Amino acid sequence: MLDIDDRERNWPALPYPEWRDTVVTLQLWMQIVGKVRLGLSPWLNHSWQVPLYVNARGLGTGPMHAGRRIFEIDFDFVEHRLILRTPDSAVCGFALEPMAVAAFYRRCMAALAAVGIDVTINTLPSEIANPIRFADDELHASYDAAAVNAFWRALVQIDRVFRQFRTGFLGKASPVHFFWGGFDLAVTRFSGRKAPLHPGGVPGLPDAVAREAYSHEVSSAGFWPGNEQHPQAAFFAYAYPTPQGFAQAKVEPAEAAWSTTLGEWLLPYDAVRSAADPDAALLRFLETTYRAAADLARWDRDLECNLGFPGRPRVV
Repeated sequence: MLDIDDRERNWPALPYPEWRDTVVTLQLWMQIVGKVRLGLSPWLNHSWQVPLYVNARGLGTGPMHAGRRIFEIDFDFVEHRLILRTPDSAVCGFALEPMAVAAFYRRCMAALAAVGIDVTINTLPSEIANPIRFADDELHASYDAAAVNAFWRALVQIDRVFRQFRTGFLGKASPVHFFWGGFDLAVTRFSGRKAPLHPGGVPGLPDAVAREAYSHEVSSAGFWPGNEQHPQAAFFAYAYPTPQGFAQAKVEPAEAAWSTTLGEWLLPYDAVRSAADPDAALLRFLETTYRAAADLARWDRDLECNLGFPGRPRVV
């Protein structure tokens, strides 16, 4: 059982209505940085070249290459700075504070130009309703530093549990990615079989990207902080293609529910953070949704293995 201080530090409350404006602004800022990575990185299956990653201070791109040069960009959610690192110049960046998306865009691109990084990005936001080009967006300008830090602290724990869940699969499995398009942290397992052509039609996402992302059968799970259609933080799980009977599967914990609108299972973040053992509650959700998808779609169950532990080789 976590005490109150541990719970608030590691699984903090994330009431979406209290920081909704910051969520929207931050997603747009992250899209600018993510599109820098997109603009410079060769395409990797299922868009794996574009996400950000949870790190010890916030979220970052990891190493990127501009020609023969290497650099990286981090959102530091401890000191609240955007940080640009190259091997041949001083660390540069600027404070994360309330500012319009247009101002963030100008400052980010100026910082890249100042260290000789030449990149052009598509300035239209992705997967956003009624998008405004970054350079023209003076509407979204919120930054609640305390809420952003709480979001990152939750991501640290979720990333840790997702990484443990990933160890229980011998087949193809994604790293734990933070996708800036949907603003979600996700981990995905693959059956190894091709999937039917995705129909496309995802708002703000080219059909070619959606079809490449879902070229093969998947069982995927993730977390996002909420949006206007679903204004609460939640975990989600889905399969593509969705096997018959998936919506009626037995999924744990009891608070999990099938969303007909989204076509996926949802588990409120608050149900996990308030559980006696949040790690165990989240793992039950990940494992039961995966097993339901794998059973119903008749995946090769020899792809599974026991969860990994530090310093202990997998028994074969």
